[in-house]
Amino acid sequence: MTSSVEKNEMTADDLPMGFNVKYVGNETSKGLWGIKYIRRPVDKLVGLAKSLPADQILPTCNLTVSTGGINIEIPDHQNMFFSTDCISYGVQDLVYTRVFAIIVVKDESTNPFEVHAFVCDSRQTARKLTFALAAAFQDYSQKLKDKDTSNDNISNERKKFAIDLRTPKEQQEELQDETEA
Repeated sequence: MTSSVEKNEMTADDLPMGFNVKYVGNETSKGLWGIKYIRRPVDKLVGLAKSLPADQILPTCNLTVSTGGINIEIPDHQNMFFSTDCISYGVQDLVYTRVFAIIVVKDESTNPFEVHAFVCDSRQTARKLTFALAAAFQDYSQKLKDKDTSNDNISNERKKFAIDLRTPKEQQEELQDETEA
């Protein structure tokens, strides 16, 4: 019998889920969500990582996805935590299929969007990480719906976030369609 995780179907019950990944870095983005806003920052970060001297390696970190967000523990560095409501997008990269990237919305008005990229041990791990974040988003969305229905003053202000669960091939096809139009 296969588990829901093995079938790439995750729920909040499967969380928290931990991953050992390498932190590639972060770079500003020009948009809130979509592969087109991750492409350039990931290309730049991967290029920088490839140009590192042979004696310098990317830091290994423990990345944990929970219903509350993503916690990143990097030995000898400052830990990072991004709550689910400040992550607007997450995806397995379509060019570098072992790379998982997120767009984080910061409180700054000058550069409010930041891409954080991580390289996984396999493309399956990157995919699994994407599904884990999707489960966190789904849980967060359900909590917002429950809050709205239990609140007499329903707020029209909703947080927007997205997770791209298409395969890299499907993402590439859409990206080509956008550039050909």
